[in-house]
Amino acid sequence: MHRRTALTVSAALLAAAPLLTACGSDAHPGAAAVVGGERIDVSSLQAQVDDVRAAQQGSPQAAQLVQATGDLPRRKLNVMIFDRVVDRVAEDNGVSATRAELQETRTAFVRQSGGEDRLATALLQEQGVAPDQIDAVVRRNVLMNKIAAKLGVTDSPEGQQKLTDVFSAASKALAIDVNPRYGRWDDTQVRLDTAYDGSPWLRQITKDPAAAPAGA
Repeated sequence: MHRRTALTVSAALLAAAPLLTACGSDAHPGAAAVVGGERIDVSSLQAQVDDVRAAQQGSPQAAQLVQATGDLPRRKLNVMIFDRVVDRVAEDNGVSATRAELQETRTAFVRQSGGEDRLATALLQEQGVAPDQIDAVVRRNVLMNKIAAKLGVTDSPEGQQKLTDVFSAASKALAIDVNPRYGRWDDTQVRLDTAYDGSPWLRQITKDPAAAPAGA
Protein backbone atom coordinates (compact mmCIF):
# COMPACT_ATOMS: atom_id res chain seq x y z
CA MET A 1 0.00 0.00 0.00
CA HIS A 2 1.23 3.48 -0.82
CA ARG A 3 1.83 5.20 2.52
CA ARG A 4 1.25 8.93 2.84
CA THR A 5 2.78 11.22 5.43
CA ALA A 6 1.85 14.57 6.97
CA LEU A 7 3.77 16.87 9.27
CA THR A 8 1.20 19.66 8.98
CA VAL A 9 -1.18 17.96 11.40
CA SER A 10 0.39 19.91 14.28
CA ALA A 11 0.19 23.33 12.63
CA ALA A 12 -2.71 24.42 14.83
CA LEU A 13 -0.33 24.89 17.75
CA LEU A 14 1.08 28.20 16.54
CA ALA A 15 -1.26 30.72 18.17
CA ALA A 16 0.12 33.58 20.26
CA ALA A 17 -0.83 33.97 23.93
CA PRO A 18 0.91 34.86 27.22
CA LEU A 19 3.20 32.33 28.87
CA LEU A 20 1.48 30.61 31.77
CA THR A 21 2.86 28.82 34.76
CA ALA A 22 0.41 26.44 36.34
CA CYS A 23 -0.53 24.77 39.53
CA GLY A 24 -3.13 22.08 39.88
CA SER A 25 -6.85 22.80 39.90
CA ASP A 26 -8.81 22.27 43.09
CA ALA A 27 -10.25 19.04 41.71
CA HIS A 28 -6.92 17.60 40.55
CA PRO A 29 -3.99 19.16 42.43
CA GLY A 30 -0.78 19.12 40.39
CA ALA A 31 -2.54 18.08 37.20
CA ALA A 32 -2.51 20.04 33.97
CA ALA A 33 -5.27 17.79 32.66
CA VAL A 34 -7.02 14.49 33.26
CA VAL A 35 -7.74 12.38 30.18
CA GLY A 36 -9.70 9.17 30.45
CA GLY A 37 -9.08 9.16 34.18
CA GLU A 38 -5.31 9.45 33.72
CA ARG A 39 -3.42 12.55 34.80
CA ILE A 40 -1.09 14.69 32.77
CA ASP A 41 0.97 16.19 35.57
CA VAL A 42 2.17 19.77 35.45
CA SER A 43 5.69 18.41 35.99
CA SER A 44 5.44 16.25 32.85
CA LEU A 45 4.14 19.19 30.84
CA GLN A 46 6.90 21.45 32.18
CA ALA A 47 9.54 18.88 31.21
CA GLN A 48 8.37 19.06 27.60
CA VAL A 49 8.36 22.86 27.71
CA ASP A 50 11.88 22.87 29.17
CA ASP A 51 13.13 20.60 26.38
CA VAL A 52 11.85 23.03 23.76
CA ARG A 53 13.20 26.08 25.55
CA ALA A 54 16.64 24.46 25.82
CA ALA A 55 16.63 23.68 22.11
CA GLN A 56 15.50 27.21 21.29
CA GLN A 57 18.29 28.71 23.36
CA GLY A 58 20.77 26.80 21.22
CA SER A 59 19.47 28.46 18.05
CA PRO A 60 20.89 31.65 16.51
CA GLN A 61 17.25 32.85 16.43
CA ALA A 62 16.69 32.08 20.12
CA ALA A 63 15.01 35.36 21.04
CA GLN A 64 12.61 35.21 18.11
CA LEU A 65 11.73 31.56 18.73
CA VAL A 66 11.00 32.13 22.41
CA GLN A 67 8.91 35.20 21.64
CA ALA A 68 6.95 33.35 18.97
CA THR A 69 6.08 30.54 21.40
CA GLY A 70 5.11 32.52 24.45
CA ASP A 71 2.13 30.20 24.92
CA LEU A 72 4.31 27.08 24.81
CA PRO A 73 2.79 25.36 27.88
CA ARG A 74 -0.64 25.52 26.26
CA ARG A 75 0.69 24.29 22.94
CA LYS A 76 2.46 21.34 24.49
CA LEU A 77 -0.56 20.46 26.62
CA ASN A 78 -2.71 20.60 23.49
CA VAL A 79 -0.39 18.06 21.87
CA MET A 80 -0.20 15.82 24.95
CA ILE A 81 -3.99 15.65 25.21
CA PHE A 82 -4.48 15.20 21.49
CA ASP A 83 -2.01 12.32 21.40
CA ARG A 84 -4.14 10.51 23.97
CA VAL A 85 -7.20 11.04 21.79
CA VAL A 86 -5.22 9.63 18.85
CA ASP A 87 -4.31 6.59 20.96
CA ARG A 88 -7.99 6.07 21.84
CA VAL A 89 -9.13 6.28 18.21
CA ALA A 90 -6.30 3.97 17.13
CA GLU A 91 -7.24 1.42 19.78
CA ASP A 92 -10.93 1.62 18.89
CA ASN A 93 -10.09 0.93 15.25
CA GLY A 94 -7.45 -1.76 15.79
CA VAL A 95 -4.64 0.46 14.51
CA SER A 96 -1.05 0.47 15.74
CA ALA A 97 2.35 1.71 14.59
CA THR A 98 5.12 -0.81 14.06
CA ARG A 99 8.77 -0.01 14.58
CA ALA A 100 9.38 -0.47 10.85
CA GLU A 101 6.60 1.99 9.98
CA LEU A 102 7.96 4.56 12.39
CA GLN A 103 11.47 4.24 10.99
CA GLU A 104 10.23 4.40 7.40
CA THR A 105 8.20 7.53 8.09
CA ARG A 106 11.01 9.28 9.94
CA THR A 107 13.38 8.47 7.10
CA ALA A 108 10.89 9.98 4.66
CA PHE A 109 10.61 13.14 6.74
CA VAL A 110 14.39 13.45 6.92
CA ARG A 111 14.70 12.97 3.16
CA GLN A 112 11.95 15.49 2.41
CA SER A 113 13.55 18.04 4.74
CA GLY A 114 17.04 17.64 3.31
CA GLY A 115 18.63 15.99 6.32
CA GLU A 116 18.18 15.27 10.02
CA ASP A 117 19.43 18.70 11.12
CA ARG A 118 17.08 20.52 8.76
CA LEU A 119 14.14 18.44 9.95
CA ALA A 120 14.95 19.26 13.57
CA THR A 121 15.35 22.95 12.76
CA ALA A 122 12.08 23.09 10.83
CA LEU A 123 10.09 21.38 13.57
CA LEU A 124 11.62 23.57 16.27
CA GLN A 125 10.93 26.77 14.35
CA GLU A 126 7.52 25.93 12.93
CA GLN A 127 5.93 23.71 15.57
CA GLY A 128 7.89 24.16 18.80
CA VAL A 129 9.14 20.57 18.75
CA ALA A 130 12.44 19.72 20.46
CA PRO A 131 14.75 17.17 18.82
CA ASP A 132 13.89 14.47 21.36
CA GLN A 133 10.18 15.00 20.63
CA ILE A 134 10.41 14.22 16.91
CA ASP A 135 9.64 10.54 17.41
CA ALA A 136 6.29 11.54 18.94
CA VAL A 137 5.50 13.63 15.85
CA VAL A 138 6.36 10.67 13.63
CA ARG A 139 4.21 8.30 15.67
CA ARG A 140 1.25 10.69 15.59
CA ASN A 141 1.46 11.00 11.82
CA VAL A 142 1.74 7.25 11.28
CA LEU A 143 -1.26 6.55 13.50
CA MET A 144 -3.40 9.30 12.01
CA ASN A 145 -2.70 8.25 8.46
CA LYS A 146 -3.47 4.62 9.31
CA ILE A 147 -6.66 5.66 11.06
CA ALA A 148 -7.68 7.69 8.01
CA ALA A 149 -6.98 4.70 5.77
CA LYS A 150 -8.89 2.32 8.04
CA LEU A 151 -11.91 4.63 8.03
CA GLY A 152 -11.70 5.18 4.28
CA VAL A 153 -11.25 8.91 4.75
CA THR A 154 -10.57 10.88 1.59
CA ASP A 155 -8.95 14.28 1.22
CA SER A 156 -12.29 16.06 0.83
CA PRO A 157 -14.51 18.18 3.08
CA GLU A 158 -16.73 15.17 3.67
CA GLY A 159 -13.76 12.97 4.50
CA GLN A 160 -12.27 15.48 6.89
CA GLN A 161 -15.65 15.92 8.61
CA LYS A 162 -15.92 12.15 9.04
CA LEU A 163 -12.49 12.07 10.66
CA THR A 164 -13.34 15.01 12.89
CA ASP A 165 -16.55 13.30 14.01
CA VAL A 166 -14.65 10.14 14.97
CA PHE A 167 -12.06 12.10 16.95
CA SER A 168 -14.72 14.24 18.57
CA ALA A 169 -16.58 11.14 19.78
CA ALA A 170 -13.38 9.70 21.23
CA SER A 171 -12.58 13.01 22.88
CA LYS A 172 -16.00 13.11 24.57
CA ALA A 173 -15.62 9.52 25.72
CA LEU A 174 -12.35 10.41 27.45
CA ALA A 175 -14.08 13.08 29.58
CA ILE A 176 -11.13 15.47 29.27
CA ASP A 177 -10.78 17.86 32.21
CA VAL A 178 -8.22 20.67 31.80
CA ASN A 179 -6.77 22.88 34.49
CA PRO A 180 -8.51 26.22 33.79
CA ARG A 181 -5.14 28.00 33.81
CA TYR A 182 -4.59 26.45 30.38
CA GLY A 183 -8.07 26.96 28.98
CA ARG A 184 -10.91 24.60 28.11
CA TRP A 185 -10.85 21.50 25.97
CA ASP A 186 -13.27 21.62 23.04
CA ASP A 187 -14.51 18.13 22.17
CA THR A 188 -16.12 19.32 18.96
CA GLN A 189 -12.93 20.83 17.56
CA VAL A 190 -10.65 18.40 19.44
CA ARG A 191 -8.33 21.08 20.77
CA LEU A 192 -7.71 23.59 23.54
CA ASP A 193 -9.82 26.55 22.56
CA THR A 194 -7.26 29.06 23.89
CA ALA A 195 -4.49 27.55 21.72
CA TYR A 196 -6.30 27.85 18.43
CA ASP A 197 -5.31 29.85 15.34
CA GLY A 198 -8.13 28.84 13.01
CA SER A 199 -6.41 25.75 11.56
CA PRO A 200 -8.18 22.44 12.26
CA TRP A 201 -6.13 19.69 13.87
CA LEU A 202 -7.34 17.12 11.40
CA ARG A 203 -6.55 18.82 8.11
CA GLN A 204 -4.29 17.31 5.46
CA ILE A 205 -4.09 13.89 7.02
CA THR A 206 -3.17 12.39 3.66
CA LYS A 207 -0.48 14.56 2.19
CA ASP A 208 1.54 13.60 -0.89
CA PRO A 209 4.88 12.29 0.43
CA ALA A 210 6.60 14.01 -2.48
CA ALA A 211 5.77 17.38 -0.89
CA ALA A 212 8.14 18.81 1.69
CA PRO A 213 7.09 18.76 5.36
CA ALA A 214 5.80 21.94 6.91
CA GLY A 215 8.58 24.39 7.55
CA ALA A 216 11.11 22.49 5.47
